[in-house]
Amino acid sequence: MQAINDFILAAAGQPWVLLLVLACCVIDGFFPPIPSESVVVGLAAVAATADVPNPWLLMAVAGLGAFSGDNIAYLIGRRVGTHRWHWMRGPRMQGAFRWAGDELRKRPASLILVARFIPIGRVAVNLTAGVTHYPHLRFVGLTVLSATLWASYSVGIGLFFGQWFENNHLLGAAIAIVCAVGLGIAVDLVINRIRGKVPVVERLTDPEA
Repeated sequence: MQAINDFILAAAGQPWVLLLVLACCVIDGFFPPIPSESVVVGLAAVAATADVPNPWLLMAVAGLGAFSGDNIAYLIGRRVGTHRWHWMRGPRMQGAFRWAGDELRKRPASLILVARFIPIGRVAVNLTAGVTHYPHLRFVGLTVLSATLWASYSVGIGLFFGQWFENNHLLGAAIAIVCAVGLGIAVDLVINRIRGKVPVVERLTDPEA
């Protein structure tokens, strides 16, 4: 355990770790298996007590990466659609695409903002926005806001929990990541309960919902 903690601390202090954050956040915008939340939240938890990486710089890089990834996904959707690659054609993703298309016609602004906090949801929404030719300038404006909120939220969660586990950075990072995921699901449930809709998470789990 101490060896793992030492590795996390060593990596957190390296200049290239921010390039890793940027790459993960960009790719996660259009390829859901890349875990950008865990990278950002985990490093923020370390930063709470180790002072590296700089939390403000981490937030800025994460926000830039999230914004870039979301807009790359939009352009991919506009150019290649939602059936080009194998991972897009599964029932789960196709169900997410259908749901995203319906919701974009009804409430595009709130959908784009909320979907940023749900890994598969944001990919489906970003690609579908491109496919349906949702106005790009408006999409850019909304993703500036959503990326800023997401980066602030992710770093904030990591800093908050990281302060509780000064002697075990790995445990602090792990708990912060679990709480970030849990809060994201909770936000989705609350918003959809207010609207009387089936939650995004349930939609993505069961495309026939």
